[in-house]
Amino acid sequence: MSQGRYSEPTRDDDATAELVEWHDAVVAAYDDDFEAAKELVTRLGAHYVDGRGEFGFWTPELLDEGVPVEAVSLELLTPVGEIDYGADEEIEFHRDRLPVERNGAYHWVAVSNVRAGTRDRFGAFYRLVYETDDGWETIADPLAYSVPFGAFAPAELYDWESLDESRADREYFQQLGTDDERVSTTGHDGLPRVDPANAMVEIHPGTATEDGTLGGLARQYESIGETLGSGAELTPAERNFAGYDGIQLMPVEPLTENREFEDYWREQSDDGDSLTVAVDRPDMINWGYDIVVSAYSATNPAVLETGRPDELVDFIAACHTLPDPIKVVFDVALGHADNRGAELLNDYYFEGPGMYGKHLHYKHPTVRAVLLELQRRRMDYGADGIRVDGAQDFTYYDPETEENVHDDAFLAEMDRVTQEVAGTEYRPWMIYEDGRPWPREDWELASSYRSLIERHPHSFQWSPITFAHNTPALLTFWATKWWRVKEVCEFGSQWLTGVANHDTIRRGTQIDPTVAFNQSPVNPYLGEDYPETLDNAYNNPASSMFFYCFSPGVPMDFIHANMRAPWGFIRDTDSIWNVKVVSDESKFCYWQVREEDFADPDQFRRIKALGFTERDELLTFMNALSAAVTSTDYDLDVMAGMLSAMEQPFGDDLSASDLEEYAYAWMRDVHEFANLANWYESQDDERTAFDLRVREFRQERPWLRSDVDFEGDEYYGYRHPTEATVLYYGFRISPDGDEQLLFAANMEGVPVTVSPALLQEEMPDVPTEGWEVALAAPGVDAGEEVELANSQAIVWRREP
Repeated sequence: MSQGRYSEPTRDDDATAELVEWHDAVVAAYDDDFEAAKELVTRLGAHYVDGRGEFGFWTPELLDEGVPVEAVSLELLTPVGEIDYGADEEIEFHRDRLPVERNGAYHWVAVSNVRAGTRDRFGAFYRLVYETDDGWETIADPLAYSVPFGAFAPAELYDWESLDESRADREYFQQLGTDDERVSTTGHDGLPRVDPANAMVEIHPGTATEDGTLGGLARQYESIGETLGSGAELTPAERNFAGYDGIQLMPVEPLTENREFEDYWREQSDDGDSLTVAVDRPDMINWGYDIVVSAYSATNPAVLETGRPDELVDFIAACHTLPDPIKVVFDVALGHADNRGAELLNDYYFEGPGMYGKHLHYKHPTVRAVLLELQRRRMDYGADGIRVDGAQDFTYYDPETEENVHDDAFLAEMDRVTQEVAGTEYRPWMIYEDGRPWPREDWELASSYRSLIERHPHSFQWSPITFAHNTPALLTFWATKWWRVKEVCEFGSQWLTGVANHDTIRRGTQIDPTVAFNQSPVNPYLGEDYPETLDNAYNNPASSMFFYCFSPGVPMDFIHANMRAPWGFIRDTDSIWNVKVVSDESKFCYWQVREEDFADPDQFRRIKALGFTERDELLTFMNALSAAVTSTDYDLDVMAGMLSAMEQPFGDDLSASDLEEYAYAWMRDVHEFANLANWYESQDDERTAFDLRVREFRQERPWLRSDVDFEGDEYYGYRHPTEATVLYYGFRISPDGDEQLLFAANMEGVPVTVSPALLQEEMPDVPTEGWEVALAAPGVDAGEEVELANSQAIVWRREP
């Protein structure tokens, strides 16, 4: 990638003075510190404006430490030659240090002749530095747009304006507010608000394509668009990505990094005016939720093949320019601040320890403003919607009650953030995941999943069927969860629904299927073995047709469930709990690994290299590892001693370091095993065609999103007594009355016979004549009476 000609950066004194004057004017304009901070933070970080770089840092820690402004500089590192992003190499940088202006707890400087990064080249890297008696200390930019070598390396000055101007979907945004199909409501200020999708799919970009990058995912959708545009048939694998008008992308923000691994940015020789750095393209494995908050406005370089943030824009543009555009929803997980975030952010950002590492100090006015600004910059990549992960975790400590209180005022501020893309300002589709009163012990019983919808009537929430610990592979799931299904039917119009997502499948694989007591047995009707059972549990005609062809809300699938591909908790970024995390996945072998999978020479190569050559041997060791974690309270040395006594490849001198090596090998092998490219060729033509038709059924009937009018002429229910079959049924009428739908599904159990006439016993006022089959599960013989086996369903339609 060409770097262009080097020109020595110089401080622009006039522009720097203007920044300071602007700062003073903002402070003078507000009586409220938070309101002032919300404006000040818009110019923090690095911005390329009119050919110069403008840099701002909020650094109250320097005042606390008594660091004089004369000791503080902006350090710029300009690459001498080209950077081959995919190669491990040493890069030589020109180094320049420029004085900054201090204004209160802020530092500002404007710089001329500074190189900005673009799609075609890397720009100058930067950080704030200050000199002490012990040498130079560095401060990272929490609001960076680009961190090609990770959040722990210097950020890159990026030409954001050129990125926005060159995006291929500008027309999509310019139509916002005029396209009735995309925007149906407005905010109080008249800005258009993006309408919800009719059908969603959740995607993990790190395993969705062979190369595990956003660039690869963009090409996937570009190819699908070309096929659809030409009228050709999609392949069975491509169908699993199609039929949706919404994608929820799992987090793609910069992540924590493992202390035990070599840094991706390693400074070598230093002669003052130049710096040599050994760099690697980041390759951390993670499902996306272990963020450090710093550089949240950038993109995780582990899912960038070029190191350019343009890849995320290209992916979004590929979705927006399809024959039928797809909305993109970002998963914002600011409640998951990893402990290593404290190495990059000053102490003011944290209130104390939290459930996932650090608890952010939401009440501090500047921290509060920075977090909202990070959200704005993230969404300005062009997202249509925002899903706030774990909204119940946004809390603050109330000294009067000595309890943590839900910070609903901050969640309201998140809802007020608007986006501006391609010159268009708009309000995104707002989605919350909120299980309050979690973590109260009775949260699963007590949570209404409507708290934030009641506060923000335009917003959506994840439904109780979608949230957390759903286990449809266990018998009686659909019977015992009926009370929640009933809620979906009655007031689920603003819920995301469906059983398959990144959390539920992971929870499913953590169940011990061999336990005889204290849980429901595995559903024997779903499959011949555990992997087939799990695959069918999270992707079957009955549940899909219930969510897509009958129930309210926005149905959501998980791409790995569509592909019948393995999925689990993958993370090699934790140097402390890595072995415990793997032990929690000890049942993965039962649920996700067939004998033939493990025998494949391309799979589990690292585990095999450690000596685990048989699946049963691996399963035995995993069970023992899990038991050792529990019995020793996670003491690695004691665990190693216990496991040394059993027959396993490490021998009788197994050590704590052996366990750590095993854990990292496991994570990398599972990460590769879960890559969807491994499963493209095994896709069933009939099943994938049917699944796509189910989604198209919903797209043709967006009115199904509304609640069931159970006080009017519509019905929903399930048969009592069950008689060994959980039979769901229902009747729906289109708003104009031109179409009626009659639904029946064997959610679990022995075969059951249904027909419009037989269903009248459950729904006395429903007509019995004039019905035709609109959609039936594969294998259903659609005669006058229909037999539905486990996980089969049927929908009839009639025109009154």
